[in-house]
Amino acid sequence: MIINYFRKLENLTAPGIQFTSKKLLKLAIILLGASLNITTILNVGKISLTVMIFTLLTCFGGGYFIGRILKLNWKLSNLISAGTGICGGSAIAAIAPVIDAQDRDVAYAMSATFLFDMVMIVLFPILGSWMGLSDMAYGLWTGTAVNDTSSVVAAGYAFSEAAGDFATMVKLTRTLSIIPTVIVFAFINFHIKKKERATLELTTALSDGATFKLNIKSIFPQFILGFVALAIINSFGVIPIRLSSAMKNVSKFLMVAALAAIGLNTSFKDMKKSGAAPMLHGFIISVLVALVAILAEYMIGLV
Repeated sequence: MIINYFRKLENLTAPGIQFTSKKLLKLAIILLGASLNITTILNVGKISLTVMIFTLLTCFGGGYFIGRILKLNWKLSNLISAGTGICGGSAIAAIAPVIDAQDRDVAYAMSATFLFDMVMIVLFPILGSWMGLSDMAYGLWTGTAVNDTSSVVAAGYAFSEAAGDFATMVKLTRTLSIIPTVIVFAFINFHIKKKERATLELTTALSDGATFKLNIKSIFPQFILGFVALAIINSFGVIPIRLSSAMKNVSKFLMVAALAAIGLNTSFKDMKKSGAAPMLHGFIISVLVALVAILAEYMIGLV
């Protein structure tokens, strides 16, 4: 974004930036599936699932009302909620193309998510020690409340090795919620477009009456099928560990390239128009999720 402020020859670089921010981003999401294992969810147990359900409901339920109060558009509000509730940049990157989010909204959501991630990395180990949390309790709290995977790892292992191991496992399980979340948002976006008469395909048979034809591609993006397919294949152990690791690294590289392209396509002038509301949204949701996660642990007797 800083480079974009001084960038020249915009017409010359625009096609490459557009290709990287759209096409390569989708490829990065597909390859991300090779690092996920559907069966991981069985290994973390019902306790972590209970806490995750509470935090996800807080993110999207609370995020909806906070977005309305702050008068944010629904796409930006839900991108921030997804980044906070699921897995930071990966969730934002996966949902953005499904809801046709603008690069400005993606950049804002990324900024809000990463900013509070940095704060959590410092505060969580301190708060965990102050509350006297066990390794498991702290790992569960970190895995369900901290956003990005790398931040979860940093905050988890800053407390202890056991806490870091459990936090990472919880985070991988939490990442799997990308799949149903993307599907839900794909349908929401389709129905919004349907109401606006933007992407409806209608066929009329004058003799037999009117029939309705749905464009499945507009509801369920094909790159998500690739993501889900790789996750399922990896669950059966078909993909060798080295290949899975390599695909994950390529995915990270492409994700960084795509996010850099999004930054090059986003101006500070455009972001300034949205004001401080997105950052406030991210702050409130992050605090709510951290509180709900630890309260849920108290409720189920883990703390």
